[in-house]
Amino acid sequence: DVVDVGVLGQSEFGTRARVQADGTIKLPFLGVLKVTGDTALTLADKVSAQLKAGGYYAKPIVTVDIALFASNYIVVLGEVGTPGLQPVDRTYHLSEVIARAGGIREGGADYVVLTRRDGTPRNLPFDKLARGTEADDPVVQAGDKVFVPASELFYIYGSVNQPGVYGLRAGMTLRMALGRAGGIGANGSDKRIKVYHDGTERKVGLDQPVQPGDVIVIGERLF
Repeated sequence: DVVDVGVLGQSEFGTRARVQADGTIKLPFLGVLKVTGDTALTLADKVSAQLKAGGYYAKPIVTVDIALFASNYIVVLGEVGTPGLQPVDRTYHLSEVIARAGGIREGGADYVVLTRRDGTPRNLPFDKLARGTEADDPVVQAGDKVFVPASELFYIYGSVNQPGVYGLRAGMTLRMALGRAGGIGANGSDKRIKVYHDGTERKVGLDQPVQPGDVIVIGERLF
């Protein structure tokens, strides 16, 4: 939790403190204070008594407000810049939470899995989040989980300009995959393309979809 602690009329004491894992907070004048089991009222009484006993104030009126409860977090995991807990201190859309977590990494998929507190999952295409409609970029709530999976891959070799391993995007066709690899090389031929899946060749037209794990090999022109 995060607490705001102040003394009425004494601005120099006001502070915001996060409760540490050992159940303590650090306050001006008083230093480290154990707060495990305290409510806002009992903590105010405790701080008031210690300030008075220490001679800091004669009759301190202490205020304690809970600024943020530990349960007010969203879990963001997977291919983001900084996975972990994101505090919910106001209303956030899904795109804002992802941005706060450092955005989607290069190896991330082009969709996000949002699992609500009740366990209901929903896949949301990342390109739609940027458009910002309520349906495509929903408001997230405390207890939700956001997961960005790693992108599924395809492999492309032979007579292409940029052979290698690439992330597979939704709806990607063989023609689009060739474009992703920089196009067919000067000696390559679109008549000599072979696609293998799990070691078996499969027939794929230029405008047909590529599958996860496909290996695409572009052969050279005969003449």
